[in-house]
Order: sequence, then C-alpha cells, then structure tokens
Amino acid sequence: MSAFYSLEQQQLQDFHDTRKLAERLEQIIVENKVSEQHQFFIESRDFFFLTTIDHRGYPSCSYKGGNHGLVKVIDSQTLAFPSYDGNGMFLSMGNIQGNAKIGMLFIDFENPHRVRVHGDASIEIDDELLAEYPGAEMIVRVKISEVFINCPRYIHRMNKLDTSKYVPKEGEETPAAQWKRIDALQDALPACDLHIAESLGGVITPEEYGAMVVEGKG
Repeated sequence: MSAFYSLEQQQLQDFHDTRKLAERLEQIIVENKVSEQHQFFIESRDFFFLTTIDHRGYPSCSYKGGNHGLVKVIDSQTLAFPSYDGNGMFLSMGNIQGNAKIGMLFIDFENPHRVRVHGDASIEIDDELLAEYPGAEMIVRVKISEVFINCPRYIHRMNKLDTSKYVPKEGEETPAAQWKRIDALQDALPACDLHIAESLGGVITPEEYGAMVVEGKG
C-alpha cells in the first residue's frame, strides 16, 4: 500500500467519499522523477515557493525569485537552485540543514498551471553551479521524491509587470537593500553592509521603511 496519504487524509477522504478518487489520482499524476513536460515548465519559471520545516516542527513557506531558469533540472531526479543574499536570518537554509525534507510549488499565473515537488535538499557553499548564478551565496540541490501537477482552477490569472531590480545579473551591480538603512539595525549589520545606509541617503526609521514598502519602493 502506498504511503503517499496519511491516516488523517484517508479519514477525510472516507468522510467525503473520495478515497477511490484520491487513490486513482495518485496513480495517474504522482511521479518520482521529472518528465520532459515538467522540466520545461520548471525551468521556465523565475520564481517558486519553498516550504521547509524548522526545529519546532513548524512549516516555513518562502518566496524565491530570480531570473528565468532559476531552478535547473540537473537530471530526472535532481533539481538545483541558488540562495541569494537575504535578511541574514537564514530561515530556509538553516531549516534544510536541520531537516532535509522540502516542498516546492511552481506556478504560472498568466496561463494557470502548477507543479509541486517533494524532495530531500542539501546545501553546497562551493558548488560548481555558483558560477552560473551571479550573486548566489550557496546552491541547494534537491533529490526528488515526488512530482505532480494540481488542478489550476483556483489560480487567479495575473500578469507580471516587471522583474525585481534586486535579482543579480551578470555584469551589473545589484542595488543594496533599503531595509539595511533602518536605524535600529545599524549596530547589528555585518561589516560588509555598514556602508549601505550612507550610500543610499542615510538611515531611516522602521516607519519610514514601512511606508516605502507600501509604496512599492522597498
């Protein structure tokens, strides 16, 4: 018997009379490797949502954005993606160090479609793929356990307006993060970031930064 569904999930399936349907769907859509169709979709995305599990058992969902081809299909059972400069908390990367189990959700909002991936992740700080991702601090490699599509009917159709100016690009200087100007953070910043506030026009309050975020200037 498959271990894809938990006892609690099966109980809900029984209550709603969907056990047979759920089992059939598992047989039809759940794969243990990336198909050619999945590869094209995954590698065409410039963002995805990453779920990791922290030391308390809480799931942590994070948005990961970059350029098109952000996630590479290394082979039919291996994915790789970069970790860029963040807020220094290392929630996702730290969680992976403690629990390799992750989930990835790829969505196309313009032509509603989505693919989910489950797997075991590992972090490499000297991975050869770093050369292919300007600005990346480390590479995450994922050993795939399950890949499957989901019905797209509740995906809202939306258009992309622009690519984030903070996504590192080959041969271009990446703008510094505005939040690193916040006055309450200045004595906690790493040495390499101490110049940022002055270079961007001086320190700001948390309230001023909040206003910038609301205006889309964060």
